[in-house]
Amino acid sequence: MLTVLPQWIAGVFGLLFGSFLNVCIYRSQHDLSIVNPPRSFCPMCKQTIAWYDNVPVVSYLLLRGRCRHCRSHIPARYLVVEVITALLFFVIAGKYGVTIASLKWCMFASLLIVLFWTDMEGRLLPDEFTLGGVLLGLAFAAFVPPPGELLNGLIAASMPRVEWLFEAAAAALILTVPLLLLGWLYEKVRGRSGLGLGDIKLLAMIGAFLGVEAGLAALLIGSLAGSIAGLVYIRVRRLDAHSYWLPFGSFLCIGALISMFRTGWGALVLGVR
Repeated sequence: MLTVLPQWIAGVFGLLFGSFLNVCIYRSQHDLSIVNPPRSFCPMCKQTIAWYDNVPVVSYLLLRGRCRHCRSHIPARYLVVEVITALLFFVIAGKYGVTIASLKWCMFASLLIVLFWTDMEGRLLPDEFTLGGVLLGLAFAAFVPPPGELLNGLIAASMPRVEWLFEAAAAALILTVPLLLLGWLYEKVRGRSGLGLGDIKLLAMIGAFLGVEAGLAALLIGSLAGSIAGLVYIRVRRLDAHSYWLPFGSFLCIGALISMFRTGWGALVLGVR
C-alpha cells in the first residue's frame, strides 16, 4: 500500500492542479491575468465562485455542470481537464517515482494540456506556455536528460549536464528550422500561410523536453492524426478545405503525450538502436 501512496498523492494533486490549468486555458484565451483576480469566477455572470463550488470533479457533478448563481452551462472541458491531469500525474508518478523526472514530465504534460485546449477552442498557442515551456524544458535538461541517443557523444562525457542541455537545445532547433523553411516556401508558392508560428514554438518546446527522436515521433504522430481527423471533419461538416484552419497544435500535443510515454518510438522512426 505504501508503495503506491506517492501515486495517489500525485493523482490528488493532479486534480487540484487541473483546476488551475482550467483557469490558464480560459484566461489566456481572453487576454486576462492568470493570477488576478485570484478567485475563479463564472464567465457568464462574473460572480466569484465559492470554495465549496470549486472542488475538482465533485463540485461539477453536484452542480450538474451549471453555475450556482446564473445556472449557465459550465463546459465539460473543466471536468475533462481535471480528470486527465489527475490520471497523467498518477501514471507519471508510478513510472518515475518521487524524482525530478516525475516533476519534469508532470510539468510537460500540464503544458500540453493547456496548449491542446487553447488551440482547440481559440486557435491560440500563447507564448507564455510555448516559449516559457522551451525555457522550462532546457532548465530540466540540466537534471534529467532528454530521451534518445542520436546526439549522444557530441560533447565530452565528462560534462554530462552540458551534453544534456546541448541535446535539448539542438532538438528544439532540428524540429523547428526545417519547418520554418517549408512554411516560408509554402507561403511563397501558395500565397497563404501553411503553418503558424505558434506551432513552430510548440515544436521547439516539444524538442526541448523530448529530444530529437521522440520529438520527431511526436511530429509524425501529430501530423498523421491531424490529417486524418481534419479530412474526416471537413467531409462530415462539408467545409471548404482551403479556408478551414486545422488546430494542428492540438494534434502535436497528442503526439507529444504519446511519445512521452513511448520514447522508444522515436528511435524506431529513425532506425536508431
